[in-house]
Amino acid sequence: MLKACLNGGRGRDEHPAVPVTPADLAADAARCAGLGAGAVHVHPRDAAGRESLHPSVVAAALDAIRAAVPGLPVGVSTGDWIEPDPAARVAAVRAWTVLPDFASVNAHEPGAEAVAAALRERGVGVEAGLWTREAVEAYKGWRVPAGRILVECMADDPAVAVADAADILAALPAPAAGAPPVLLHAEGPATWPVLAEAVRRGLHSRIGLEDTLRLPDGELAPGNAELVAAAVAAGAR
Repeated sequence: MLKACLNGGRGRDEHPAVPVTPADLAADAARCAGLGAGAVHVHPRDAAGRESLHPSVVAAALDAIRAAVPGLPVGVSTGDWIEPDPAARVAAVRAWTVLPDFASVNAHEPGAEAVAAALRERGVGVEAGLWTREAVEAYKGWRVPAGRILVECMADDPAVAVADAADILAALPAPAAGAPPVLLHAEGPATWPVLAEAVRRGLHSRIGLEDTLRLPDGELAPGNAELVAAAVAAGAR
């Protein structure tokens, strides 16, 4: 599965095509789904353009995307930079009036398991974000099952990122029947080499302006649609 990560924490000061409003997100989601993306991951924004977990902000983004692309799985982030207080993140999840299909939870963040548990209580799929081997160990202690594992390589150097991917993947529990699928991705200069590694290993992958502003040849991407098209051409599905 290829997931399109449409905006992340980026603003239009970084790239004019970053989708910010619900209408922007919906239009980009439709374009990316038409090119082969099997899901989208978004960071809903409030009226001031700030990332938010507020129920009305999350609902507006999800409703717009689902109206534009019915049936497309949509996920959001619960990163602690959006709401630093773990209890407030749990409260936000419990207050959502419109639910995403899945939400990412970074295992290294304080209160991660409680956020994951709140998502499971609401029937939202949990994506466990693992940035390091230490995060894998933290995740192994969860009593909350994840629906998908995100192996997230944060190093800028492509060789380091690919090596980190191998290290984190090796630390995961041995695959078993019913084990959650793994999505492998990176950011910045390592995005495309790590996507190639995901394709080589037969893992899920993701691409979008959250992770990179550039196409494989180094040229600035016009937008998310062109990044998805390039990923599909590279073998991501």
